[in-house]
Amino acid sequence: MLELEFSTMGLRKELLDMIGEKGFINPTPIQVKTIPPAMKGNDIMGQARTGTGKTASYGIPILNQLQAGEGTRALVVCPTRELAVQVRNEIAFLGKRLRINVQAVYGGQSIEVQTRGLTKKPEILVATPGRLLDHIRRGNINLSRIRFLVLDEADEMLDMGFMPDIEQILTQCPLERQTFLFSATLPEEIQDLGRRFMNDPQIILIDDGQITVPIVEQRCYRVQSGRKVQALYNILDVEKPPVCLVFCRTKKWTDELAVRLRNRGYVADALHGDMSQRERDMVMQRFRNGELKVLIATDLASRGLDIDLVSHVINFDIPEDPDVYVHRIGRTARAGRTGIALTLVEPSQTRQLRLIEARIGKKIRYYDLPGQEAVIKSQQEILVKRLMKKAENPASRSLDLANRLLADGHNPVNMLAAALELLESGLELTTEVFSEKEIINSTTNEDYVHVELPVGKAQGMNIRKLVDYITHNTSLDTNSIGEVEVHSRSSYVEIPMQNMEEVYEAVAGMKPVSERISRSRTSPWKKTQKINSR
Repeated sequence: MLELEFSTMGLRKELLDMIGEKGFINPTPIQVKTIPPAMKGNDIMGQARTGTGKTASYGIPILNQLQAGEGTRALVVCPTRELAVQVRNEIAFLGKRLRINVQAVYGGQSIEVQTRGLTKKPEILVATPGRLLDHIRRGNINLSRIRFLVLDEADEMLDMGFMPDIEQILTQCPLERQTFLFSATLPEEIQDLGRRFMNDPQIILIDDGQITVPIVEQRCYRVQSGRKVQALYNILDVEKPPVCLVFCRTKKWTDELAVRLRNRGYVADALHGDMSQRERDMVMQRFRNGELKVLIATDLASRGLDIDLVSHVINFDIPEDPDVYVHRIGRTARAGRTGIALTLVEPSQTRQLRLIEARIGKKIRYYDLPGQEAVIKSQQEILVKRLMKKAENPASRSLDLANRLLADGHNPVNMLAAALELLESGLELTTEVFSEKEIINSTTNEDYVHVELPVGKAQGMNIRKLVDYITHNTSLDTNSIGEVEVHSRSSYVEIPMQNMEEVYEAVAGMKPVSERISRSRTSPWKKTQKINSR
């Protein structure tokens, strides 16, 4: 059955043309199992996660049966704005030559703008539950002529508390309709919904092992408590993922890692629920167009995230729920592509890993973290690439200086080596981590703060020197200092909250150092502290 082709499914030529233009070659397993019975009018209850091609599995049969100009006949309900926009865009692309109008309505966008769009009577409406009901109450949307209804990521809507809204929406649709329900998991509540609101649905199951194992390379790394940040650095430096999604448990950690990775030279940003809708949209646009290479996200913020070309998913925090792991790694290996999923595992988290392995029916192999030698080699490769690019068009003053040094009889190899050493010291790179202590997060080290100090390698500082300076000039000892990182012009130090001002005063007396000592924007402290040098 897997040899089934789109051309043999009885699809309209205009739709087949757009399927080809989309780059679809052969149907995915969910499409093979869904499209033929859907074309016969059967209700479908499918268990398949994001990234399996399920949008096309219901979008194609719906598009094949709609005619332009007949008004709103299809409704797709999604849990999040992001998913609604992505579903709308994919279906609109496939229906372009059929002249099918697809509109999305969701929270966070002007309701007046959406109302104007609804006057054009789109054939397909994609909506989030709350905004859909808002439009219904305003009289902008009437569901009495709906022929096709889709509940996409139903388990997510259940988790987010949307079930009362979903039931209200279902009661406003005609009884004579074709219903599609897709969910990564099928808990009892979802099955009950199907029994009450669907007509003898055909159950379609896509085995998780079939989805995740052949196309996602899964690895895990043993990481000592408190070493996860350095482990992430080493992995990113050596793996060099083209597009990477990093999952964290807390909002604070997403911001923290985004700042640290940017300081290290990565194009990185955070995505979490405390961001405004506009901020989230801007981050997602940068990620989609390839400008953003590393996105650090929480599970809630990533719901509905549908990016085709994510090469790596990294579980910075291993999830408690094995199904969350399946959702996460499904963000790579989209629609048949290959991908890599990496998980950092602390000694106390082996039980969670075993639960995940039981869920996917596969042992996840442990790998050694990249060592210092591999990291340094990778960093040097980056440096050489930058150097070669700069050598294509060096500044005239630099050329003049180079020629003068050669004319003075200096050894060119020694001079180049010295220049490289100076360049390396100026890069935001470090392979040192001072403490085994876990860095700040939402559940541990509640009495610690993470501060940024404006002194670094450019001032001759390294981790040991900074720790020695703090212990000699404050009441702190080495056991009281958490993680320390030293970059070219700044450093990060984790210290007890009660000693914060003492450390600021001590560092303010350090020479050379800027008079301005500022707290990191990702620390719990939002204000800026200014201390005069003594």
